[in-house]
Amino acid sequence: MMFVRSRVLRSATVWKQLDVCSRFTVGRQTRYKSTDASEDEVKHFQELAPTWWDTDGSQRILHKMNLARLDFIQRTLRNQIKIQDPEVYVPGFNYKEFLPDYVCDNIRREVQGSIEAGLSGRQEMSVLDVGCGGGILSESLARLKWVKKVQGIDLTRECIMVAKEHAKKDPMLEGKVDYECKALEDVTGQFDIITCMEMLEHVDVPSEILRHCWSRLNPDGGILFLSTINRDLISWFTTIFVGENVLKVVPKGTHHLSKYINSKEILAWFNDHYDGQFRLLDLKGTMYLPMQGWVEHNCSDIGNYSMAIQRLK
Repeated sequence: MMFVRSRVLRSATVWKQLDVCSRFTVGRQTRYKSTDASEDEVKHFQELAPTWWDTDGSQRILHKMNLARLDFIQRTLRNQIKIQDPEVYVPGFNYKEFLPDYVCDNIRREVQGSIEAGLSGRQEMSVLDVGCGGGILSESLARLKWVKKVQGIDLTRECIMVAKEHAKKDPMLEGKVDYECKALEDVTGQFDIITCMEMLEHVDVPSEILRHCWSRLNPDGGILFLSTINRDLISWFTTIFVGENVLKVVPKGTHHLSKYINSKEILAWFNDHYDGQFRLLDLKGTMYLPMQGWVEHNCSDIGNYSMAIQRLK
């Protein structure tokens, strides 16, 4: 108990110091490119690369998280689809309380079918997966029929090699996913979707990652998907103390409280730099329950969170 108490008190002290001057708004100077990770971060993921696709290995939590990621991304995109078919009735009221169950089921099927058709019609969507690691999310996105191609980038060469080798095992991925070991600022072109999942907390200057992501996003409604961790005592307790030291479901040294970023800081940064040029589509807190997996909740300023931001014309 004394060990737990000392760790909590030490974390609380660090947290208070960080709240005074967040590294998110005041980036320190490094000898790397502005979107690079530190040598320690790269080395850490080099060691994890060989077991990246082992669902019972070092990345098992990431594999479980990937299901929640896909749900969040696909739900966000479906919500942007406007039903154009005049034959599909979209009630403007809570019809489930007033109509028979069989009528409600028919309405739901027609609406969902129209949305899926609208999403499937967008078969030319391009995706950039920033910090793709061994390609867990990249592969999942490449298998979606409305995605034309996924470009995955990462600074850890060993992870890129693992991603390339694993993609070869699925003939359906041929020509749909491409991996490169390069910095974000070296990427050219524009993308309809950019994902930056569990990555911002591993770089020295996260605001530069956001800036370069924004410059690569399609100005005609492109969507940036982010997921990272709030900088608070609960996050330290769940991700570092419990996740890394008690349950040991996350490799030790993966997380650092000083690199966590509050969701409000990201939104404040967008308001400061791109006011009127973006729209927050969704923001959800997420948490891992050992017997259930990753679940969403509405407390987005505590622990892990996912965010979708659309670029406006």
